Amino acid sequence: MTATEEPVLFHTDGQAAHITLNRPKALNALTHEMVRRVDEALTAWEHDPAVETVVISGAGERGLCAGGDIRAIHGDARDGDGTASAAFWRDEYRLNARIARYPKPYVAVMDGIVMGGGVGVSAHGSVRVVTERSRIAMPETGIGFVPDVGGTYLLGLAPGELGTHLALTGAQIGAGDALLCGLADHCIPSGALGAFVDDLARMPVRDALASHVRTPPQGELAQRREWIDSCYAAGTVEDIVSRLLDQGEPAAKETAETLLTRSPTAVKATLAAVRRARRLGSLEAVLDQEYRVSCAALSSPDLVEGIRAQVIDKDRRPRWSPGTLAEVTDADVSRYFAPLGDRELGLADPGGTAWAAGTVTFVGRGHMSASPVARRPRRQAGGITS
Repeated sequence: MTATEEPVLFHTDGQAAHITLNRPKALNALTHEMVRRVDEALTAWEHDPAVETVVISGAGERGLCAGGDIRAIHGDARDGDGTASAAFWRDEYRLNARIARYPKPYVAVMDGIVMGGGVGVSAHGSVRVVTERSRIAMPETGIGFVPDVGGTYLLGLAPGELGTHLALTGAQIGAGDALLCGLADHCIPSGALGAFVDDLARMPVRDALASHVRTPPQGELAQRREWIDSCYAAGTVEDIVSRLLDQGEPAAKETAETLLTRSPTAVKATLAAVRRARRLGSLEAVLDQEYRVSCAALSSPDLVEGIRAQVIDKDRRPRWSPGTLAEVTDADVSRYFAPLGDRELGLADPGGTAWAAGTVTFVGRGHMSASPVARRPRRQAGGITS
């Protein structure tokens, strides 16, 4: 395998170390090997005094990363016993947690398409940059799956019910809405990314940002916030759909129609997962929950069917089982959250609290809390706030 064929490329430039996801024909979809290699690089750079900043980007012109390699997951769920997928998720989710706690600035260049697992390796970083080309989504319900990689944690922290809306529908958002929802920090024009990355080789992240950050394109969600908050506050997916249809807003009606095309089981499990995530507190506790949910999904017919319809056969006509929201029982949803015994991911401590440095938990960007459970636990990135 030549250097250009490696699935992940690593290099250093001045004080910056670079990760380049390098499967452009597959939109840089993550494999287990890629996850392990990124983790190994982060270990080496964490203890390298010459590295002050880590930067992740994607090869090609289309985007950072479209998610995990769901073709491999499809084959494992259909023909195997799910062991390979569970092992991949175990290492992937641990990597997501590590990125959130990384002690050096971790700059994610979220240009183009950033979905699913791509959100996991970027939106937990300390400096998250979007552009006018960014298209960000957690589209899992469309393949009979539930948002993972800490997605229910991130979306649970979005203002009002915006995160619930994005989790259930899988809707794509641009730079302005990503900033509004807390999935990104800064907008830089795509044409300026090269100069920004070059600056990271020789100056602190704060100074590089100051030279290139611009006002993002206007989003859509702020104008829709009133009906989104009202409709998604309902107690069940059925009631959410009913409220959306009763709104009288064309966009609300379209949203209801979108929800009715998603896997009924996945949509109901996603609503439960987001609401539970808000109560769990730490990213680690939420990732533990997501691991249970993901492993349970391997035995659901909807995951195999959803990937078949969207990716394998591409007929876009999934046959969900059960086929309607009314047929999905509370027991069907509850099984997604059943404990795994000795197979648990086990990232959270027994109390479900966040990792801490001494007696202080680092949260947000440059703020600290003495509380053992932080809404957005995060280390300060090398002393910067961004």
